[in-house]
Amino acid sequence: MISGKSKVCGVMAYPVEHSMSPLMHNYYSEKTGTDLVYVPLKVEPGRVEEAVKGAYALNFTGMNVTVPHKQEVMKYLVDIDEDAKAIGAVNTLVRTDGGYKGYNTDAAGLKRAMTEAGIEIRDRTCILFGAGGAARAAACVLAKEGASVIYVLNRSLEKAEALSEIVNERFGRRIMLPMALDDYGKLECSSCLAVQTTSVGMHPNVDHAPVEDAEFYKKIDTAVDIVYTPMETKFMKYVRAAGGKAVGGLDMLIYQGVIAYELWNPETVFTREMIDGARVLMREELEAAR
Repeated sequence: MISGKSKVCGVMAYPVEHSMSPLMHNYYSEKTGTDLVYVPLKVEPGRVEEAVKGAYALNFTGMNVTVPHKQEVMKYLVDIDEDAKAIGAVNTLVRTDGGYKGYNTDAAGLKRAMTEAGIEIRDRTCILFGAGGAARAAACVLAKEGASVIYVLNRSLEKAEALSEIVNERFGRRIMLPMALDDYGKLECSSCLAVQTTSVGMHPNVDHAPVEDAEFYKKIDTAVDIVYTPMETKFMKYVRAAGGKAVGGLDMLIYQGVIAYELWNPETVFTREMIDGARVLMREELEAAR
């Protein structure tokens, strides 16, 4: 039951209609007995400042922030967690005196999802697709966990170069190498670990992949696509057809959500049964939407 005492949280995105976060967080509220309701918030580009100030004025406990606002939102926060500063993107806001504090739960969510899937990072040659907010989080995970080299492929070489400079400076070594996406054929590696962080292949544009060349995917033996709608993206199909292992973005979504929920409700204790239940519920929803 929603009452006058209910906490209100939500997800800022554009578009937002595809988001599974309301289903997930309202499930968590039900299972933990927390008086919290979570709603979708469609925020057009250029209106992020208004949205942040409006949510604070409306007494929102917190918000998630996703595409395309993860970097833009940082300008309108009163404080930013050190990990989020290092990543250069924020996906979770927590209400404090005078405004919101920003956190990034994407990196921890991705790391936990990869661990659960039995994916090793140390000493691996990695390919990172994208150079946006999610790519920043993924790059930090790969570098921190001991990847030997990370090739970042992006449509804009300038953005790939900018991300590489940030990551290389932070980790004190030239671990990340930028490449234009169109130059994927020049990538000389085999048995690579790939992480796909762009929105390519996301519903409703499910017939697309970052690279439309089946031969290329023979270079990849393990891949993670952070897209979760659909559950099997065209990118994942390419990897599997080439004999590799491919993992979708549902578990990353679940684990980053758990961490965000704990930031809003520090007293909450999650059980394995609750997390498994969220996964089943969300898979059923995704199947029904196919």
